[in-house]
Amino acid sequence: MSVGAPSNSSPSGGFLGVLRTNRNYRFMWSGQLVSEIGDNFNNVAVFSLAFANTHSGMAVAGILLARGVGVMLAGPIAGVLLDRMDRRRIMILSDLTRAAIALAFIYAIPPGHTPLLFVLSFLLMFASPFFTSGRSAILPTIASSHELHAANSLTQITQWTTITIGSFLGGASVSSFGYRLAFVFNAASFLFSALCVSRIFVPEGFFANRTEGPDENSLTENKVVRPWHEYKEGLRYMRASPLILGIGLVGVGWATGGGAAQILFSLFGEVVFRRGPNGIGIIWGCAGIGLILGGIVAHQLGPRLSFRGYKRAISICYIIHGGSYVLFSQAASFPWALVFIAISRGAVAVSSVLNSTQLLRRVSHDFRGRVFSTMETWTWMTMMVSMSIAGLASTNVNPRIIGAVSGVLSSTTAIFWAWANYTNRLPEPALSGTNPDDVEVHGEPIV
Repeated sequence: MSVGAPSNSSPSGGFLGVLRTNRNYRFMWSGQLVSEIGDNFNNVAVFSLAFANTHSGMAVAGILLARGVGVMLAGPIAGVLLDRMDRRRIMILSDLTRAAIALAFIYAIPPGHTPLLFVLSFLLMFASPFFTSGRSAILPTIASSHELHAANSLTQITQWTTITIGSFLGGASVSSFGYRLAFVFNAASFLFSALCVSRIFVPEGFFANRTEGPDENSLTENKVVRPWHEYKEGLRYMRASPLILGIGLVGVGWATGGGAAQILFSLFGEVVFRRGPNGIGIIWGCAGIGLILGGIVAHQLGPRLSFRGYKRAISICYIIHGGSYVLFSQAASFPWALVFIAISRGAVAVSSVLNSTQLLRRVSHDFRGRVFSTMETWTWMTMMVSMSIAGLASTNVNPRIIGAVSGVLSSTTAIFWAWANYTNRLPEPALSGTNPDDVEVHGEPIV
């Protein structure tokens, strides 16, 4: 049984209900709220600093590539360790490591130290999958089946809310107080997160195989000295379930254009609309508003969708996302650009919440670390290619053209998913992450 609220508490699908009754989730959410605001202080500060010191979109692309390489290399390692060791302890160690790295960004502020931004960005993101994939892996452990959709929705909405708050505040802070404060706050936020995660407790612990204790689930030659064998086992598990594999490929499809988008936000803020760091922060912030609204829609819609309706919704989401992003790239005025980027990100949010809920309910507890870290790795690998091309193109091609191409590429996800759906390549798998009798459904399912 998942532990969080007392077993006799009434199930609640609402956000406030989960926070009020589930102590474990409340601690995890509190740490997430503060640390992810700090993350976005770091994002705005690093991208703005790189552009200010080099006046080149390639510098921004280089930092994003360094981050992508970090995630790509760490993903397989993180997945194996999260499925073989205490997930909570790995998350705490990740937070403490990231706090030290975040503070070290202060040494990269002088103009001659720009290469240090690449090194520290790589290290920061190398440490991240151990936390982010771990958080996804333990969610069904600390939230009951009745709470799972609400907890997943709130986790993602919180992530997007912090993008909004952190981007607005980060842009204003950098403009008013400089880069040092942003980096100090980011480091402190990771320490706060580590403290919150340390307060999470379940009697059976946080090992993937909860029938075994630390002694039985120790680092044996078969389990950890052969990490590639363990990682391939996770890939075989994903391949055996078309839905899980398909959701992973959805992230890849989005990243074909989504990688370029990471660079374009900075270019549109600095070059197209000439609004400096504050402009970058506003664009990221409005993207965050769209994500929040989309997450709320998904929270209400998810329990009412049949499995067939869910699959149709994913295709619709990516048509809206890609089309709106093209309109963002061509907008003549800054306010209209903000409206279109909010709509684009709202559609992505609906897809993300619906897909994550499916994964949390259908991925076996023993494989969650590898599944979530693998998907994160695939997405970042694709983003690296997209960012590289966009970064190179930014030196000679108008950002508006790059943005239009990015939107079209992301829309191809809808075509892939619709084809797989209508050719019956996405059958409904059995529930594995939850008890089928405990799944909460509101009203009549939407076909």
